[in-house]
Amino acid sequence: MSYYRTVQNTFKPNYLTKLQAKILACPYLAVNNLNRDFVATKGFSVVFQRSHISEVERCFPFFKNYLGVALQEDCNAFYLNPLVLNQGSRVDPHIDRSLRSYCKTIEPPAMVSVLYVQVPSELEGGELMLRHGKKQVGCIKPQYNTLVLFQGDLTHSVNEVKSAVSNRLSLVCEQYNLVERELEQIPEFTIESRKLK
Repeated sequence: MSYYRTVQNTFKPNYLTKLQAKILACPYLAVNNLNRDFVATKGFSVVFQRSHISEVERCFPFFKNYLGVALQEDCNAFYLNPLVLNQGSRVDPHIDRSLRSYCKTIEPPAMVSVLYVQVPSELEGGELMLRHGKKQVGCIKPQYNTLVLFQGDLTHSVNEVKSAVSNRLSLVCEQYNLVERELEQIPEFTIESRKLK
């Protein structure tokens, strides 16, 4: 059974250069609003339903190409977040359920997609570790311009970044397939950031 797949050379390099610059300059970028598993990381989050993809693209035009490639047809709710790690950053083991703050009964996403936007050439650490129960099913070394898609019910973590003079930047999207009762509790479009608090 394949728990994840990777797509290399996903975009033209000039798109990633623009995406990196726009994310790092975004006024919403701050110490992460995600939970305590995200240690010394930065980011912000965009919550949206499929019906409001055009609104996301209007507010964040630099996400458009990514959304066109990464979003799965059978998913209807999304939690998108740029994730910036520097030396000393890590993400502890967890299963994604970021929409649970809106709907308590929500199951893990159907799929999680990760695009590596910026990977320092001298990077040590920062590997994406995937586990199914107690079994390790993946150890993914970040590679520039690679899209990783993995099962949303996997426990995953990011090893501590040991050495990096620049950012390890990824764009992560939790993709959910919700029933109508659950979907009604999810915002059609909202932004989460410590800069908004």
